[in-house]
Amino acid sequence: MSDMITADLVDLDLSADTKEAAARSLAERMVAQGRVTDLDGFLADVAAREAQMPTGLDGGIGIPHCRSAHVTEPTLAFGRSAAGIDFGAPDGPADLIFLIAAPAGADDAHLTILSSLARQLMNADFTAALRSVPDAEGAAALIRGDEAPRVAGGTGAASAAPASDDPAPASDDSAPASDDSASASQDSAVAPGAASAGATAGSTTPTPAPTPAPTAAPADSAPAAPFRIVAVTSCPTGIAHTYMAAESLENAGREAGVEITVEPQGSAGFTRLDPAVIAAADAVIFAHDVPVREKDRFAGKPTVDVGVKAGINRPAELIAEVRAKAARGEATAPAAAGQGAGAGTPVERTGDSTEGYGTKLRKWLMSGVSYMVPFVAAGGLLIALGFAIGGYKINKAPSVMDHFLWTQADSWGALLFQIGGVAFGFLVPVLAGYIAYGMADRPGLVPGFVGGAISLTINAGFLGGLVAGLIAGGVVMAIQRVRIPAALRGIMPVVVIPLISSAIVGFLMFVVIGKPIASAQKAMTDWLNGLTGTNAVLLGALLGLMMCFDLGGPVNKVAYTFATAGIAVSDPGDSAMKIMAAVMAAGMVPPLAMALATTVRGKLFTPTERENGKAAWVLGASFISEGAIPFAAADPLRVIPSSMVGGAITGALSMTFGATLRAPHGGIFVVPLIGNPLLYLVAIAAGVCATTALVVLLKGLRKPAPGTTPAETANGGTTPTAPEPKEQPVAA
Repeated sequence: MSDMITADLVDLDLSADTKEAAARSLAERMVAQGRVTDLDGFLADVAAREAQMPTGLDGGIGIPHCRSAHVTEPTLAFGRSAAGIDFGAPDGPADLIFLIAAPAGADDAHLTILSSLARQLMNADFTAALRSVPDAEGAAALIRGDEAPRVAGGTGAASAAPASDDPAPASDDSAPASDDSASASQDSAVAPGAASAGATAGSTTPTPAPTPAPTAAPADSAPAAPFRIVAVTSCPTGIAHTYMAAESLENAGREAGVEITVEPQGSAGFTRLDPAVIAAADAVIFAHDVPVREKDRFAGKPTVDVGVKAGINRPAELIAEVRAKAARGEATAPAAAGQGAGAGTPVERTGDSTEGYGTKLRKWLMSGVSYMVPFVAAGGLLIALGFAIGGYKINKAPSVMDHFLWTQADSWGALLFQIGGVAFGFLVPVLAGYIAYGMADRPGLVPGFVGGAISLTINAGFLGGLVAGLIAGGVVMAIQRVRIPAALRGIMPVVVIPLISSAIVGFLMFVVIGKPIASAQKAMTDWLNGLTGTNAVLLGALLGLMMCFDLGGPVNKVAYTFATAGIAVSDPGDSAMKIMAAVMAAGMVPPLAMALATTVRGKLFTPTERENGKAAWVLGASFISEGAIPFAAADPLRVIPSSMVGGAITGALSMTFGATLRAPHGGIFVVPLIGNPLLYLVAIAAGVCATTALVVLLKGLRKPAPGTTPAETANGGTTPTAPEPKEQPVAA
């Protein structure tokens, strides 16, 4: 770690009063050392990581961290605050701040070093020494591991020696091998003395009593087998929280007198636990904020599933909770029963017990929409091409099974139209099936598809599909909670769950809620078909705002799904096609505007953003709103409002001009299929120009950050404050 932190990257008198100011102060030191190329771009990445989950930890520690393309080499900066800074920890402000910066493509060795530092933060001697170290060089030496922690009474140095002398006897105990290897890597990567004091000496199986050696023979037969736990830890970045939770669980396991083996699933990949270790375990703890990889390996055991911060802050409670579950005989369904398979599926993403119901509901719905969109795109484009080749009466053509001429254009148009119609027929069943899948995994597919098909039969449309999917998932989840004798578990996913859940969903859809939903669907369709004048223009502006609000996120998807629902029929109404046209036009605005802005005022953007601008031309033209995400992430307060203004203008103008679109995707490549194509392009151009002008204006009005150059501030139209010979890019 000698090259990751130096005295120049240490601030023992950090005066910042907010976490943003603290991150900026430490990041400026990284910029000065050439470790970070774009200050604001890097801080945007830090903020994005912070938005996922607060990085404050109990014990007065803050660890803002991220992987970023603006980082040239793995770097660590340390700050000590006398007043404390709020990083969202439950016990109050942090006085020890570690800013960890890893390149986007950091190799395994560097990430291992960073993760080992994260483990060290759980060592009380280490943090106490950092609070008392008098100079920056000494702090850097402690963090690098050049010096062992020394606290009052010399306990740090004193304890280090015996611990490092004990590795061989300790590894002869019955501890899991992975704990030893984790501790060994910690010792070699960070502070050999301190790490062995805090981790290695206790990484093996604990013995609650002081090991009386003389009575070896009776002791071998007396003790019962220790309680064994396997655990998995992971966080979105996979650098800090992952390994801190692992260390915390290991320490708590030693204190509780249990064997605990942890599999940290970090950025550098992960080493799978030995299947024999998992098989011998009595219980499982998942402390994670991203899906557990290969989760089915742990099926069939008492399990506690929490967020990664719970693994750091209350490991003893988790161990006690999982032991209580084991005592009561509570276990997850075994993998053979079809539970837990398919790690990384939507059901894994919704499995974090720390999420609220609203977040889970959104993910369930997005699971269905994400699987439906390819059917929408394929079917819609095929139908549109059928109309383009065969004319607008092609929907009256007979089946190509009965009449198809190889040399006749109308036959080919009919073929494409009919294939697209078949693809569209899957939309509602796929939507419902994969909503249920997102809730209950594979057992939810059958009742979900059945409910979606019934929704089509009773003309309940997309609303019926949404409700059917949620009901199907809920029914399967309820069935899965019923305790089943082991002898019957093998037939549950194949016979019992599909049979019972399909019958319940079918009964509810046909007899109870189908008619009201069908009436609501018809009312919505009639309302859309009756939209004219000002109402249509306002709806276009609203949909434009939604399309540009989160650039491919949930709000964007709601607007897009609303539009595709209207044209997902063989003969869509004129209003539905106008809505589809407005939605696609608005979605093209943000990336095209960013591309234009980087062309006309390139000096307002970083070199990376200018390169992204070139790609944004193609992405925007193809109706891929996500092409503007890099710009929005770096400068959200200027880019997103500007994009929403342009999107609203384009949506309103598209509705005003009466442009129509039968295809749900394609961008400029389906312009020949658009009604009033020239005015449609005018609407897009108007929104692009408006967004470009606003972005350039707002970026030009920005206040110069400390350390900016004269050229930089001139580009922004402000007075230079810190002249430097080299130009430093500005990104917000």
